[in-house]
Amino acid sequence: MKVSKYKIPTILGVLFLVAGVVAGVVLVQQEQVFRLGASPDSTPQDVRITNVTDTSFTVNWITSKDTIGYINWGDSNSVSMQARQESNIPKRAHSVTVRGLTANTTLFFTINSGGEDYQNSGIPWSLQTGPTLQTSTKTLLVSGTVVKPDTQPAEGVIVYVSAGGAQTLSAITSQNGSFVIPLSAVRSATGTSYAQIDPQTTLLDIFVQAGSLGVASAQTFQAQANPLPSMTLGQVYDFRGENAVEEQNLVTEAVVELPESTSEATPLPDRFGTGGEEETGDEDVVITLESIEESGEIVSTSNPEFFGEGTPGTEIAITVESDPVSDTVTVPSSGTWRWSPPEGLEEGEHTVTLSWRDAQGFLRTLTRTFVVQAAEGDPSFESTPSGSTPSPTATPTTKPTATAAPTATPTTKPTANPTPTASPTPSGSPTPTPTPTSRVSVPSTESGIPVAGSLTPTLLLGTMGISFLIGGIYLSLKASK
Repeated sequence: MKVSKYKIPTILGVLFLVAGVVAGVVLVQQEQVFRLGASPDSTPQDVRITNVTDTSFTVNWITSKDTIGYINWGDSNSVSMQARQESNIPKRAHSVTVRGLTANTTLFFTINSGGEDYQNSGIPWSLQTGPTLQTSTKTLLVSGTVVKPDTQPAEGVIVYVSAGGAQTLSAITSQNGSFVIPLSAVRSATGTSYAQIDPQTTLLDIFVQAGSLGVASAQTFQAQANPLPSMTLGQVYDFRGENAVEEQNLVTEAVVELPESTSEATPLPDRFGTGGEEETGDEDVVITLESIEESGEIVSTSNPEFFGEGTPGTEIAITVESDPVSDTVTVPSSGTWRWSPPEGLEEGEHTVTLSWRDAQGFLRTLTRTFVVQAAEGDPSFESTPSGSTPSPTATPTTKPTATAAPTATPTTKPTANPTPTASPTPSGSPTPTPTPTSRVSVPSTESGIPVAGSLTPTLLLGTMGISFLIGGIYLSLKASK
């Protein structure tokens, strides 16, 4: 009997089958099968809680691509209730308002964006509704229009209005880019009373958030804010009336009076053209991210260190996504800041966003993308030079050693048969000597017992297991679309 040299235990095929069935069932039940990279496109960014009253609140955020989003909320961490946007059209600027609440209640919420649930560093966001107040008799409004750089209306972008000692209000622009925000109901920072807004002296900060389309900002008083002049994305405005005009004229006159040339280099004049003492209060606040010079750079560790330079004393809010991790650092007196995420990042594409306030109090952001390719013992950052292609790191491979050549098996060389001497002829018939036949079968194992197992059923069971696995992946992908 001919015995095959290759045997696979049948139990291995059974294990393949069981693993395929289990994996197929689990994958079908999930909305997404694999996250090949930690894509930040649907990750909520710049999450803000606004318009908080005794019976309602609003949550605003942006995403890098058009996404459908909503919030899950409740009075406990279970967040069993759901609130959606007024329009179910995918967009990049999102605003969800929850109404019908009870005064003085602590609430929690999470954000679902693109089918994924997001939390605030592993826990739900939280807020508290304010007490019930008497209806305000004032009528104070902030209104205006936002346009894109090509002068087309900026529809569906978020407009924030804030004032010192008051909570932030927000609104979404209409189809023609217009917005109206009532200031009469704005509450103090504690939410226990109405904020004191003087139309002539209370400075209002206006910030327009349009995600990838850009931002715009302005300062004004309420007396000049209904309506405001048109604001273009990407611009900074000062709508404070005559005071702002006089200040601008002062700058122009001072620049004209500067000497035309000097024998040695002199510093540039300050914004008021005094050319004298430095106005520290009006210095620009600069923050840099030197660890990632350009988006798309390769990071060779799951625990990178982010660093850069900045104006000492500036507080930086750092957010790393896809699974959001947020923290704040303050630039030390040395002017160099450093920060590392508390936990390792998964392999794939991530986004880091730095947020800070400039000298005028406006929110500034810096966003870079990077790709984690973790490898133990590698340096924290392996950034590729600007404009060049990263050189792949050589991967050590096992070099096979030469196989020893088999030594020749010695064979017995027969010696010449001696010449037989004459012997008496026996009296009986001679007994024939058996001649051995050559062996054609494969030698058995040392024990003489063939290895157990059969190839055909093992392959059959293994094929069935792989089929279940592939089918589960296909159905899961189809369900997530």
